[in-house]
This record gives sequence, structure tokens and C-alpha cells, in this order.
Amino acid sequence: MKLLMLGGTEFVGRAVAEEALARGWQVTVFHRGRHAPPPGAEVRTGDRNAPGGPDALKDGAWDAVVDTWSGAPAAARDTARLLSGRVGRYLYVSSRSVHPFPCAAGLDESGPVVDASPDDTSADDYARAKRGAELAVQEVFGERAVLARAGLILGPYENIGRLPWWLGRIARGGPVLAPGPRELPLQYIDVRDLARWSLDALRDGVPGGAYNLVSPTGHATMGELLDACVRVTGADAELRWAAPEAVTAAGIAPWTELPVWLPPGEQHDTLHRGEVTKALATGLRCRPVAETVADTWTWLRSVGGTAPLRRGRPAVGLSPEKEAAFLAG
Repeated sequence: MKLLMLGGTEFVGRAVAEEALARGWQVTVFHRGRHAPPPGAEVRTGDRNAPGGPDALKDGAWDAVVDTWSGAPAAARDTARLLSGRVGRYLYVSSRSVHPFPCAAGLDESGPVVDASPDDTSADDYARAKRGAELAVQEVFGERAVLARAGLILGPYENIGRLPWWLGRIARGGPVLAPGPRELPLQYIDVRDLARWSLDALRDGVPGGAYNLVSPTGHATMGELLDACVRVTGADAELRWAAPEAVTAAGIAPWTELPVWLPPGEQHDTLHRGEVTKALATGLRCRPVAETVADTWTWLRSVGGTAPLRRGRPAVGLSPEKEAAFLAG
């Protein structure tokens, strides 16, 4: 197949491009030129935020497009229109964040979504930007548009820093604040499993529409994730499990200071308890958490131990001083 990858040099887009190339597909990567593209891909450059930015895509035809755009919906609209008639199917990597926050446990793809417009020129609100881009793609491609609503994404090349932070912290050894409970169920997707499902969906012609693209809830637990980090780093680290009430009472922020983790309750239900029957029925398979952790550690060491963060993203993680104060309390 001939694939056009809009993005393709960092996290999700790179995983998709590399998987397509490994399958022997012809891959064209369209990006801004800030990062090296995967070897073997045809490269076209442009900035979709700039006037005439997607002009490099004015010629050519592809069987499918994968788009990871997180900017203004109007840019997704313009690109979709530009490609109309020259592309078979369009898969947009969206987010479960298009649902209003918080949302109930077990919410499926038919749940309510935020108000948004495909003509919006702002990306200030992530949920509205993603939903607006969904509408933009569907407006042009209709039933040929697949919306892959990802949840928490982990794995090699992660440029948000969540799993890399845990690996780095545990690699330093010593007592480690482990937010409980140990059996807290997690819901996430390895970026490579996202890539495989997306390409299979395009190849096999799954029906258009939205798919919650994330593992079943409890595919791993917080304890299994952190235990895997201890094993792969080989560190002399001691996980000190703390009750969620004690962690939040100390003013430690879930998700940002302690990445991945959310205490039981409304926020956890929103992020870690979505319904994924539709994706599983169309072929989603999720690898063990130990494999995700091990491969992320291997990649992290290959880049010097510090994950390169996506431009404009704040660093995540708990400061050593704040962790030490909590553990000493």
C-alpha cells in the first residue's frame, strides 16, 4: 500500500511510519523538518500552520493517510480538502479527550463529545481541537474516515515523558514513592500496538467512525508497571507504597507529578476505565506491560537517558525534594 503519514518523525507518527515501512509499504512522510524522518520514507516538508504550508501535498495519490494533528482544526480541514479525491481512506489519531471531562466509567464511542468546529483556528483547548479535527476529516471523507481515539500512549519514542520519568526515577535507586493502591487498574496503549491496529484497519477496510484505541482496563496495574521498571533498570530501588489519600493530602499532583497515576475516583474512571469492545472486535491486540517497559528503557538509554520532550510540553515528574519530604513524613 501507499501511505501518506502526516507527521511521522516523533512519537505516534514515527511508530506508524516505521511499522508501515517494515511491512514493505511505500511511505511518504510530510513534516516540518525538525526531526530526522524514518529511513526509507519519501519526504515532503511544510508547516500546516503557515500560509501555503501543505503545498508540498498538491500532487500525488495514496491508498491511505494517517494524521496525528493536534493543532487548529482549520488546518486539518484544509489538508483533508487538499487531499480529497487522491486518497482512499483517512485515519485520524484523535483522543478520548473529545468526551467532556469527567466522564463515567465504561463510556463507549457513542458518548457525548465537546462542542467544536472544523473551522476553528485555535488549538488552545485540546479537547475541542481534537474534536474539531475529527469533524473536519469526516466532512471531507465521510465513511472513509476512521477516528482512532487513543487514551494514554506509552512506549519507545515517548515525547511526553511519563514512562521515561518513572524509569529514570527508579534507575536512580533508593526509596521511591509509589502511589497506591498496587492493584490500581491502568488503561493505556503501547504506541506500536496503536500503529499496528491503525494500519490493519486501513488495509482491511474497517467501517468508518470512532474507535476507543486503548487496552482493556486493568491490562496492567500500577504495581505491575512499577515492578517492571525496577526489573528492567536493575536498580537498587525500594517501592514505598502510599495510600492515595495521603499522596493527594500532601499536595502531590496526580498525572503530572506522578505520571500515569490517578487516584481511584472520578478522574481515574475517566482516563482508565473506557469501553474498548469495538477496537478489540476489530483486531486490537495489546502486548504485555513488561515488554513496553523494557523496550522503552532500551530506547531511553539509546538517547542518553533523557527523553526529548515534544515542543511546548511541560516536564512531568516529582521533584526529589518533594518526594523526600513525603517519605520522611
